[in-house]
Amino acid sequence: MKLCVALDLPTAQENIALANELKGLDVWLKVGLRSFIRDGEPLLKALRDCDDKHKIFLDLKLHDIPNTMADAAESIVSLGVDMFNVHASAGKEAMKQVMERVNSLPKPPYVLAVTALTSFDEKGFYSVYGAPLEVKTANFAKDAYESGLNGVVCSVFESLLIKSLTDKNFLTLTPGVRPFGEDKDDQKRVATLVDAKVGESDFIVVGRPIYRSHDPRGVVERILENTAH
Repeated sequence: MKLCVALDLPTAQENIALANELKGLDVWLKVGLRSFIRDGEPLLKALRDCDDKHKIFLDLKLHDIPNTMADAAESIVSLGVDMFNVHASAGKEAMKQVMERVNSLPKPPYVLAVTALTSFDEKGFYSVYGAPLEVKTANFAKDAYESGLNGVVCSVFESLLIKSLTDKNFLTLTPGVRPFGEDKDDQKRVATLVDAKVGESDFIVVGRPIYRSHDPRGVVERILENTAH
């Protein structure tokens, strides 16, 4: 299980300082929508300069018509990131076109599909998608698998089901992890490190419990100790 540290701080300088504090640790750095829109490619370069061992997950959740998504995916690959994501609800044709484009390029990164955002509870999800969360998540995951993606973004609680319906090597990245029982904040379906282990998550995403701490490196070290095989 790999740890993705969410860099969601108010400024590029704060995000870079956090990355510097985590030098030498085996973590991925997640750059989300706000940070990338505000700070762009220079932030990615600065993060690589902090520690070239840190891999970068660009969390932009592409969702558009198939050709536009494929064009955007090609641009993302040119940034040299190690993983990015799209919305499975964009459909199989869009996901297939993304993978055709990505796989035609040198050093393709992992591409994951977002199934159900962890901010959804069952009622909120049904009001948007018209289907039970677990059923639709499973369908989205199968679509992503059949489209050639490397894995999905899902909650810890769907991870095992998705692997059983696809392949044990089909990656699951699980946000909404509160490693030691911290507050849920705006997330609905949160999980602990124990839940993530049971769910066989390949990647966990942790943000606020790390960057709100007075000792972010200490929190990360503690998480890594508890996720080591």
